[in-house]
Amino acid sequence: MKIIDLFAGCGGLSLGFQNAGFEISAGFDNWQSAINVYKKNFSHPVFNINIADIEDFSVFQNYVPDMIIGGPPCQDFSSAGKMNEHSRADLTIKFAEIISKLKPKYFVMENVNRITTTKTLRKAIDIFKESHYGLTSKILNASLCGVPQSRKRFFLIGVLNGQDNALESYLNKSISNKPTTVFDYLGNSLGIEHYYRHPRSYARRAVFSIYEPSPTIRGVNRPIPKTYQFHEGDTLKDFTQLRPLTTIERSYLQTFPKYFKWIDMAKSDLEQMIGNAVPVKLAEFVAKAIFEYSVNSSSEK
Repeated sequence: MKIIDLFAGCGGLSLGFQNAGFEISAGFDNWQSAINVYKKNFSHPVFNINIADIEDFSVFQNYVPDMIIGGPPCQDFSSAGKMNEHSRADLTIKFAEIISKLKPKYFVMENVNRITTTKTLRKAIDIFKESHYGLTSKILNASLCGVPQSRKRFFLIGVLNGQDNALESYLNKSISNKPTTVFDYLGNSLGIEHYYRHPRSYARRAVFSIYEPSPTIRGVNRPIPKTYQFHEGDTLKDFTQLRPLTTIERSYLQTFPKYFKWIDMAKSDLEQMIGNAVPVKLAEFVAKAIFEYSVNSSSEK
């Protein structure tokens, strides 16, 4: 089954689906730094295209996709900033229009879980339904899907001429009843048992243990402020034994493998790229459910 990845970023979604046995035909994005990283790690082509400006969808059809996957930029829906539905939200609609025009057998759309309250999602769902897609929607906690991180993400999976909720049981059967901790995934390889993660507000704790899932990896990674006052929830209150995670360590918590190649760029860009990515193991979790469903559907015919 051939796949194209829209909004591919540095390749978290692509790598997860590739690891599950799918063939990625092409990736598309318009952030050149992310494209450069993507090129380092995949043999298939990746193109610098601003999807917002695309009117002729034949550029995608040339790669004969059986499935289209993508995570339209989510900043407009993110709890990290003000909730709004402007230009970036329009890319969700653009994604739906591309699906409606090309009609792949399957599609997967990923976003932050807050998208479920938006008019944008309702409009996109209307487009999918008008194009005869059976839809399965699911908010997944990455820590229950093999990722050492408490990160909730919304997935919408479409099957052309399929039934609604057809993938529900395939997703549910593999969800763990125990969150994956940093220690479960990385053991003692970090060389620390506690680390600092800069909070959105100082009303929240900032020190975490490796014996719990990490908080959501975001696009910022700051040093410990000299004025930081320990929070009652911090797992350690000793500055001499604390440090933030490095950029590469944060990529491990996003379940990028150690062999994944990064390139020299501004640290802020690299942090943003890693924070924006779909965790590889989360993408793989979803891909395996689709794979199993597709095999079972084929055998029933």
